[in-house]
Amino acid sequence: MKKLKAVWELMRLEHGVMLFLAIFIGSIISQKTIYSTVLPPLDKVILTFFTALFLEASTFALNDYYDVELDRINKRMDRPLVRGDIKLKTALLFFYILFPLGLICSFFVNLTCFIIALITALLSVLYDIKMKKIKLIGNFYIAYIMAIPFVFGGAAVLKNTVSIENIPMVVYVIALIAFLAGSGREIMKDVQDFEGDIVKGVRSFPKYIGKRASNILASIFFIIAIVLSFLPFFQSKYDIYYLNYAYFFPVLLCDIMLLITAIHLIYQKKPKFK
Repeated sequence: MKKLKAVWELMRLEHGVMLFLAIFIGSIISQKTIYSTVLPPLDKVILTFFTALFLEASTFALNDYYDVELDRINKRMDRPLVRGDIKLKTALLFFYILFPLGLICSFFVNLTCFIIALITALLSVLYDIKMKKIKLIGNFYIAYIMAIPFVFGGAAVLKNTVSIENIPMVVYVIALIAFLAGSGREIMKDVQDFEGDIVKGVRSFPKYIGKRASNILASIFFIIAIVLSFLPFFQSKYDIYYLNYAYFFPVLLCDIMLLITAIHLIYQKKPKFK
């Protein structure tokens, strides 16, 4: 049981489940918009689930492998490699096994999903090895990771061709909203971590433009995301989402929380919402 818990902590499998949920939402939207049915084919659902799980697990294992010395210095006892519950070579072995398995699963979804998964997986490896040291880039990578599952899910129901133009526009809108909200969240976190990042020599937005300007920039990302979220409701080209209150009210609730956060970022030095 202890070993299983350590493996779960290394791979952060709960993140894989969250990625799959975003993929599933994207695939449902595409399936409903293109084929007028609710649920995507079961084989696509299973393959996208394992794509998300394997790629997420492998890149987190690689992340902890490269971060182990820093985690030891910071006494990150929540990391199984630091505690010694899992060996370094075992973490690397998990990466070498699960990474190609995730790509293979994506290949059997369709060619579009394989290309999306390959690009995203390579970016994840680059982030683990290099990009995380440059927060200016890392922020947008994390925002991309929050957005791309919707596009991947939207592509999952397509035929086996490279055809991202056939993904419904509403999927791209949702992905863009996720990207903007994610970018704002990461910049907001940079402001909160400013003092520690200065000591570590991390290059972040607050270092270059200041904390106040960074808060305003984060709030701008949030506000643009809020505005975009209403497009499917008010524009008839979005078909089933046009004047659809089942879409409107959940989005409105999320937008209110985002707006409150944006207001705090603009008018307070230390926002209350994390």
